[in-house]
Amino acid sequence: MASTNNVTVLIIIGLFQDPEVQRACFVMFLPVYLATVVGNGLIVLTVNITKSLYSPMYFFFSYLSLVEITYSSTVVPKFIIDLLAKVKTISLEGCMTQIFFFHFFGVTEIFLLTVMAYDRYVAICKPLHYTTIMSRSVCHLLVAVSWLGGMIHSMVQILVTVQLPFCGPNVIDHYFCDLHPLFKLACTDTSVEGVIVLANSGLISVVSFLILVSSYIVILVNLRNHSAEGRHKALSTCASHITVVLLFFGPAIFLYMRPSSTFTEDKLVAVFYTVVTPMLNPIIYTFRNAEVKNAMRKLWEKKVYSGVG
Repeated sequence: MASTNNVTVLIIIGLFQDPEVQRACFVMFLPVYLATVVGNGLIVLTVNITKSLYSPMYFFFSYLSLVEITYSSTVVPKFIIDLLAKVKTISLEGCMTQIFFFHFFGVTEIFLLTVMAYDRYVAICKPLHYTTIMSRSVCHLLVAVSWLGGMIHSMVQILVTVQLPFCGPNVIDHYFCDLHPLFKLACTDTSVEGVIVLANSGLISVVSFLILVSSYIVILVNLRNHSAEGRHKALSTCASHITVVLLFFGPAIFLYMRPSSTFTEDKLVAVFYTVVTPMLNPIIYTFRNAEVKNAMRKLWEKKVYSGVG
């Protein structure tokens, strides 16, 4: 890469140029990121130490929360620090690394959401065979496949990108490194690479989203045969999942299923899915889930009592 690149350091424009606005964003986004780490971390801890949350649904839920922490952490900490910096820079190697892990964790989350939809489909549509189909070994396999899928996707993205020559300019029009903004800095035509990215990122998002929608249509049709109480419980769980799916897939499809652009709103959409959505997920899931809320309450009471003792 060094033999074909004159550029070794990239200057990041950031989200806003006004120093006052940047400081205000720092005050706003730092608590959001801390809430993301604490909220999702608490879910991982609660699920792993609470025996009543041993079911496959919570097993996948804990891994989703873990991915949310890592996904957000690839972008947000540097973004927050850069809000206080006069000049925002990142090395070309650091930029490639950020792109790799951002897409790795992002696509892993897409696959995990799809797996969670499959879990709900089996639980609602094939309840008598649920424990057989969703055995612990199958759950581990599905999680491993999700991580592997994210890894393969991200490796394709990076293999496409590292071959591009960067000879100047070195100013990236974003607040973090992503493929489309970086492609604009390449001193060669990137239309082919753009198509590959579109096929790789966009199609994964769209196909997974269609699978998710189809799964929930089948689930909703099958719920007609359940009791009123069963329908209410299933709908409560599915509503949380559908909300998270829409919050994640909406921005992803908006950004990656169209040609590269310089739209300012792209940055604002990116803020939503890198900063805000990872914080909302634990709130959405725990707000409508009595089992998780009760488990967290017992965990907190146990900690308080042990502290008093």
